[in-house]
Amino acid sequence: MIRVGTGLKRQQVSASLSLSEVAFRLMALALVDAVAIWLVIRMVTDGVWLLVTLVTIITVGLNVVFLREEFYPLRWMSPGLALMILMVVYPLVFTVYTAFTNYSDGHLLTKQQTIKRITTGLQNMYVPEGGTAYRWVAFEAEDGTLALWLTDAEGNHYFARPGEPLRPARAGEGIFGPPDEQGVPTAIEGYTRLNRIQAAANRELPSIQFGLPPNAVQVRTPSEAAVLRPRFVYDPQQDAIVDQKEGKIYVADDANGFFVSADGETLTPGYIVTVGWRNFSRLFNSPAIRGPVIRVFIWTVVFAAASVVTTFALGLFIALLYNDPAVRGRKLIRSLLIVPYAIPAFISILVWRGMMNPQFGVLNRALDTWLNISPPWFSDPMWARLGVILVNLWLGFPYMMLVCSGALQAIPDDIYEAAEIDGAGAWKKFRLITLPLLLVSVGPLLISSFAFNFNNFNVIYLFNQGNPPMRGTLTPVGHTDILVTYVYRLAFASGGGKDYGYAAAITIIIFLIVATITLFNFRYTRMWEEVSEHV
Repeated sequence: MIRVGTGLKRQQVSASLSLSEVAFRLMALALVDAVAIWLVIRMVTDGVWLLVTLVTIITVGLNVVFLREEFYPLRWMSPGLALMILMVVYPLVFTVYTAFTNYSDGHLLTKQQTIKRITTGLQNMYVPEGGTAYRWVAFEAEDGTLALWLTDAEGNHYFARPGEPLRPARAGEGIFGPPDEQGVPTAIEGYTRLNRIQAAANRELPSIQFGLPPNAVQVRTPSEAAVLRPRFVYDPQQDAIVDQKEGKIYVADDANGFFVSADGETLTPGYIVTVGWRNFSRLFNSPAIRGPVIRVFIWTVVFAAASVVTTFALGLFIALLYNDPAVRGRKLIRSLLIVPYAIPAFISILVWRGMMNPQFGVLNRALDTWLNISPPWFSDPMWARLGVILVNLWLGFPYMMLVCSGALQAIPDDIYEAAEIDGAGAWKKFRLITLPLLLVSVGPLLISSFAFNFNNFNVIYLFNQGNPPMRGTLTPVGHTDILVTYVYRLAFASGGGKDYGYAAAITIIIFLIVATITLFNFRYTRMWEEVSEHV
């Protein structure tokens, strides 16, 4: 009987726990759904359809995972998957989408946001012809309600409160206190008079309508209030914005993302529209861009390849040198050689920039003293490129040294002993044994290093910002610019505003180039594996 009672009690506790878990799960989902619905409604209003789609997919997915028992294993992974979609997948999709739009300075908003920006706000209001303007003084009630004392050009006074018609008033009568020298009551019963500083600090005051439409008064300037009318009104039937002050009609030009009048005048800001392959066509068909791009692309490949070869060669040389057990203090020396890798790259680059200063740099002064030369690292194209490769060699060789040191430890000593018996010398053992076996494990890292240096923005930009400049080009470009820094110049630093769509298009081209080169190199890593099988 005791066991039966205990078993029933456990079942009841288990049932209550399962019910509480279900209730908690439903409450959590309801909260997530409520937030998602609120976000989707806001984003639909603003026309952010890509993000609407993404949030909807994530929300539906979370509901399916937590409500269907067959997806139970995914429950623990779902938060991470949702964040991955938001932080990784969305930026990639948005970059591709941006490449086919006119997203740039002047076209940063969606069409709905642009219409709202143009047709709302105090900047859209104007005083119609024949409208009345007033001098104003603000008063604030105990509950925070604001009121205005208005004085027109003829000296007539009015007391105005939100939602009530303007009524004539005179200081010193009723609830109005004695007048000051301008006829404004020094106090109003139930209200506190605000000085100019207090009124200017109230951000809500310009947006409040005092009185009843269509004769409601709004504060226009620190000294003037008037009956205002909206200047720009959107007409959905014409898909146009009507200027009620000038009588112009600005029709939506969805090909270029502007509201344009018949005489060619446009309203700002513009809005984001898809432009198809226009950004890519601009890249390949513009002579001003196509010429420098070819030269920059060639230097980018040379820079990436030279960086990989030099860092690998120096790292491998040091790893071979200190792989010999007979070398004393090799552990300490290896530790010291890792220092360039441990120091943040931007610090090392700036230190090297100072050392290479033509007048005061330590390196240049030493070369001038010993060899009677002072290389123009920042003004001569050849020396500038050599300097960039030298700095990148300093930053990259410790990594290659570590990788090669580990790979060398994995090569069996028996192979070398057999080669010595066959009469192989040091060079033959390195060429036929060490290098093929080393490339099997290091090859993928060399490919990733090439891809990294292909887009190594920091070393180029921090060292000399891609300079010295090329002469005779219609677009700003330097002799040491690689593709990614050239994109930065064109899209963000050329003085013509930020062109995100064009930058995204070039970014996609760079990705395709790097992907093609990487796939091509991976084919050769398979060849290295085949060679290693015959070692």
